[in-house]
Amino acid sequence: MGITDTSVAAVSAAFSGLAAFGAWKASRQANDTAASVAQIERDRWHNALTPQLRLKLEQSDGLLYVRFDGPAQLGRLSIRLTVRDDFDRSRVPSLAGGPTPDEIAQFIWGPYRFRPGVDGADQLGRTVVPFPLEAGDRTRLALAPSVKPTWYEGVDGEERWRGQYQNATIRLWADCEAEGHKSWRLSFGVTQDGQWAQTGRSVGS
Repeated sequence: MGITDTSVAAVSAAFSGLAAFGAWKASRQANDTAASVAQIERDRWHNALTPQLRLKLEQSDGLLYVRFDGPAQLGRLSIRLTVRDDFDRSRVPSLAGGPTPDEIAQFIWGPYRFRPGVDGADQLGRTVVPFPLEAGDRTRLALAPSVKPTWYEGVDGEERWRGQYQNATIRLWADCEAEGHKSWRLSFGVTQDGQWAQTGRSVGS
């Protein structure tokens, strides 16, 4: 084979290699695009199936009503409720002589907690064990007024604590699971006036 033939073969091989690389790159980009589109579709479908829950406080009975409105295709929904503080107090800097972060975490900073020992509530009243609901069903959970921190001292300590949360909403997380689906975490702000709340907004009676 002459020099010319060798050069032609080398150039041909180079072009073949470039063509193969281009085909591989195009295939990879197509696969990445298809995967992105599929993920977007899965996320859209997951959002479309977000559980529609309603929560309401019956103050006279000390009960929190929970209703699962749908969608029915989720089947049985497992729900775990957690009482949130009025704001994230883990980021509040400690003051000299004041309560430590661990001491602050031992109290529910809000108007209500779950009644400890009832409905599978923990001893702090922060959360209850997961419970199942079918679409169209509801349940109720026992609540109790939150306990004031020990450093709310003096004869007016209890009064100051109650006044702090007299008209405050009950902030909760609802972690929901349904077979065959990713989980959902929903935020709620339940008012003390007996109105139904849905994912953080009042929806009337």
